[in-house]
Amino acid sequence: MVLKNYFFTIFFIGWVVLITWLSLFSFSGLDTGSVSIPYADKVTHLVFYGGFVVLGCLFIRELKSRKIACNGAIAIMLPSAVIYGIFIEFLQYTITENRMAEYGDAIANTIGAGLGALLIWWYFSKKQPLKWKI
Repeated sequence: MVLKNYFFTIFFIGWVVLITWLSLFSFSGLDTGSVSIPYADKVTHLVFYGGFVVLGCLFIRELKSRKIACNGAIAIMLPSAVIYGIFIEFLQYTITENRMAEYGDAIANTIGAGLGALLIWWYFSKKQPLKWKI
């Protein structure tokens, strides 16, 4: 067992832990000063859940020793990301005091996951794609 053979596994797990931590802990004391970026929250959701799907597909590819089709990995990770995003919104609603669940966040999560799926599909199926299998 060589650690470098599990790069995407470690990166994906770390990404999910980061999403969970940032979603469930309050940053109400954080002073952003006069910085105000419109829809920054929704863009963050898009990036996080797009990354979830991309890294998740690479994690599955690594875990299955490249013996799963790209579309199969997407079929697993896309609904997983959407369900995970809805679950996190539910946890924000039920167990946190300073965080709130929003339908807009769940929609941004879903769109981000879809964009991540399109990105990984395109990356491995373009005219001169990277090889999904060896």
